[in-house]
Amino acid sequence: MKKMGCLIAAVAVIVIAGLALVGLYNGLVGSQQAVEAQWAQVQNAYQRRADLIPNLVATVRGSAGFERDTLREVVEARSRVGQVTPQATAEILNDPQKFAQFQQAQDALSGALSRLMVVVERYPELRSVQGFRDLMVQLEGTENRISVERKRFNDVAQDYNTRIRRFPAALVAGMMGFEPRPYFQAQAGAEVAPTVDFETTPGAR
Repeated sequence: MKKMGCLIAAVAVIVIAGLALVGLYNGLVGSQQAVEAQWAQVQNAYQRRADLIPNLVATVRGSAGFERDTLREVVEARSRVGQVTPQATAEILNDPQKFAQFQQAQDALSGALSRLMVVVERYPELRSVQGFRDLMVQLEGTENRISVERKRFNDVAQDYNTRIRRFPAALVAGMMGFEPRPYFQAQAGAEVAPTVDFETTPGAR
């Protein structure tokens, strides 16, 4: 009878431990899925911006004497972003180096667009075009959405990274291949507003 009681107790301990491990694993999976879902939202916001740029470029290009160098920077930056294939995008979360390269390309496009907006200030006739104003509203809204989605990504990634480092979840994470996720970093110089030189004479360069 005593042996039977010990056996039952041992089985109960194993069952409880198993349930605890299952709970930890499921929690890690849920956190990982939250990161991947938010990553998809970041991608959607970036794609929305990329889709707006061709119309923006076509509108600006029609303005007489607009700086070609500035416009070319936007086109080239957008092209570099567009070279990221869906397969490569799926791998970015698993490779901090690729993640950094992805952010660098997107930040380069953000910088080119910021410089374009500075140059646009010298062309009141362009800013008076309704189609251009509509594009600016959409682009501004998209940039804000990108900022929001990146912050949300960092939040869920931080929660996930914290979970896989805490004991005892760290034991399950190590055995099951749960890897840390990288974060978006603030763009260098993002805190400094661009300078608009209204005295520069517009013209093709």
